[in-house]
Amino acid sequence: MNKEILNIRNDFPVLRNNPNVVYLDSAATSLKPDCVINKINEYYTQYGVNVNRGVYKLSYTATEEYEETRQIVKEFLNAKEIEEIVYTKGASNGLNMLALSLRETLKEGDEVVSTILEHHSSILPWQENCKIKNAKLVYTDIDKDGSVDLESFKKVINEKTRYVVVTYVSNVMGQILPIKEIVHIAHQYNALVIVDAAQAVPHLKVDVQDLDCDFLCFSAHKMLGPTGFGILYGKKKYLNKLKPLEYGGDMIDEVELYDNTTKDTPYKFETGTPPISEAIAFKEAIKYLNNIGFEKIEKHVEELTKYTLDKLDNLEGLTIYNKKSALKSGIITFNIRGVHPHDVSTIFDERDICLRAGHHCAQLITKHLGVVGTLRASIYIYNTYEDMDKFIDAVKVACDYFKDW
Repeated sequence: MNKEILNIRNDFPVLRNNPNVVYLDSAATSLKPDCVINKINEYYTQYGVNVNRGVYKLSYTATEEYEETRQIVKEFLNAKEIEEIVYTKGASNGLNMLALSLRETLKEGDEVVSTILEHHSSILPWQENCKIKNAKLVYTDIDKDGSVDLESFKKVINEKTRYVVVTYVSNVMGQILPIKEIVHIAHQYNALVIVDAAQAVPHLKVDVQDLDCDFLCFSAHKMLGPTGFGILYGKKKYLNKLKPLEYGGDMIDEVELYDNTTKDTPYKFETGTPPISEAIAFKEAIKYLNNIGFEKIEKHVEELTKYTLDKLDNLEGLTIYNKKSALKSGIITFNIRGVHPHDVSTIFDERDICLRAGHHCAQLITKHLGVVGTLRASIYIYNTYEDMDKFIDAVKVACDYFKDW
């Protein structure tokens, strides 16, 4: 076990306060290190005032801290300009904002391409858009094992395609999609690509200029940051064309009796008092991950995942749905054959093992697998071989307990 990984566990208060807990639900939300929590406390105790409004020192301090995060996110994503970084309430909020803002550009007969791997927050807004605008939602082919390849996109992207809405990493199957190649195909037909990167940013070094995607959304809380905060990246030329969805304080420029003008991007999308402490603390999460290094994160997660899959291989009564695609994402999706995942989850809870049971807000892929739900263990930087051994033992106990059901 990497000594650095063992040492960082002490940075997470939840693990310090619950030493017996095995946390394997990071795909739902990650734990938060001291540096993030301390930064939130710093805001509220040292300068807890509003941003972009006050003409006094405390407000200047808050605003500088708040806007510094935007610069750090720009560098983190390798965005071209700082104006391409819009603050949101999370990935779901950003994806919905985009869908609503782009609705008027959708015409009858246009096509929106997506996959059944999508999280509900990615696909449901476009279902509504297509109903309202009489456009067509087109899904790629998918293999029996739930994987999607580049060829399936080539078959469905054409001159009718207006938007491609796609996840970077599936939150159920753990598959990493070839985003750069998908973008290249879409752009040949002048289609724009919207990427849900919520599961990608905790594990992969994301470079939006290299991917050339047009929009990308993610949440802070899945990558050690606070809840209630996220990022919408968009190419400036497209963000400039979009109208704001909400009007009010801080996004406005001039107001007359019967008309108004808004600020430029990104501020025209950021109405009212924002989640200030969350925005300020998020940069500490980015610094923390960068300090570890994404190569080390990927290696650690892959090693633990491989170790676990090898130990679970051929275990009687166990179905693992994503052996091929689990390694890089650290997501292991499984069931005990013939048993509802909620029933199985009680065995893990009794052993202080935290994992997910259900459809994971992605019912399309769950239905494709032919089940009502699955169990999902998601591995991250603070997990150890000891964690995985406890998990493996619990799986064996569950298989044995339910074998006669």
